[in-house]
Amino acid sequence: MRYFDYLTPEQESDIFHHRPSEFSNRDDKELLAYAVGAALYMPATRPTIAEDIVNRKIKGLVSLVIDLEDAVGDNQLYAAENNLRATLDKLQNDLDCGRLQHKELPLIFIRVRSAAQLRKLLLLLEDRLELVTGFAFPKFTAPEGEAYFQLLEQFNRGKAEGAPKLYGMPILETPDVIYRESRWSALQNIHALLTQYKSYVLNVRIGATDFSSIFGLRRNPDMTIYDIGVIRDCVTDILNLFGREDNGFVVSGPVWEYFKSDRVLKPQLRMTPFQEMMGKDGLRLRMSYLNRYVDGLIREVAYDKENGIIGKTIIHPSHLQPVQSMYVVTHEEYIDAASIIANNQGELGVMRSEYANKMNEIKPHLNWSRRIMNRSKIFGVLHEKHNFTCLLADAQREGALV
Repeated sequence: MRYFDYLTPEQESDIFHHRPSEFSNRDDKELLAYAVGAALYMPATRPTIAEDIVNRKIKGLVSLVIDLEDAVGDNQLYAAENNLRATLDKLQNDLDCGRLQHKELPLIFIRVRSAAQLRKLLLLLEDRLELVTGFAFPKFTAPEGEAYFQLLEQFNRGKAEGAPKLYGMPILETPDVIYRESRWSALQNIHALLTQYKSYVLNVRIGATDFSSIFGLRRNPDMTIYDIGVIRDCVTDILNLFGREDNGFVVSGPVWEYFKSDRVLKPQLRMTPFQEMMGKDGLRLRMSYLNRYVDGLIREVAYDKENGIIGKTIIHPSHLQPVQSMYVVTHEEYIDAASIIANNQGELGVMRSEYANKMNEIKPHLNWSRRIMNRSKIFGVLHEKHNFTCLLADAQREGALV
């Protein structure tokens, strides 16, 4: 699998200074943690998941979470589990028959309801788990979370030689994490548990919808999650603990729920980046995103990035390309990061950037540089003077924004 693999070789050459790298669920955890990126959720009851993957119906699909929790009614659970098994069977048959290539298979995750269900699925899907990258653990707490990771550890220790490792993605969204009086203790307990099972933790996800529900809140499309005070404070504390460089955890951002709405506040997308790249076509592209309220999503992803978050939960296919395009590394970021790493030999402490617009300090900016390099491997590096809008233009031409 590779980001933006729907582009032609000519388009890739025009857009990328360095193309995104290929990856699969057999790659190193450090790479896969970034590769999860924009993870599209689908209910496990959806009957066409396998067909959608084989026919490449969802443009830009790279990572997929098949949901057995909130997206499935209690009375549908048995049917959903069976449909999940049938979906993986179809994918395996398509791989065996050559209708699907291994490099076209997205990273597949399964969101479960409980450790008991995880135990059941490890048995039910045993001969199909090589197609799966991992499991998402909702409403994650330290006491209940240990059972999840004990099962993962037991499975991974007993898996066939050469089979890919199965990972866990805990979702932080419970009252003890959002309530101020219990938050730090709860986060420290979760952190201690995830450190114990670190080799199986792919990333830490933030469930802001459940957090908002606890207070009877729901952000409107004019706002980002960072505009809601109680959520912002909680996200800050999560990042303060799990986002530290010496921890090595990748934190993924919460879902954006809107794909159409009425506007109250002014648009969030400046005209200049679109107009400079594509002229009048760029302005039409900008308007298409404003009409579907994706400008709010783009703004929130920009805040995510500035806070050290990598990736986002996606609930609508039209959100995939905007989020993915925002995580592509700019040429300036890449040149700065490469220069800082190359000069980390003790001879220099500070130097002017090659773009001659800032000072690069070796030690303070070294960790940032390493993160930029990890992002560049997965999402690629843009040519000089290019921005994220050049990756959205293709979608408009093909009518993918409808």
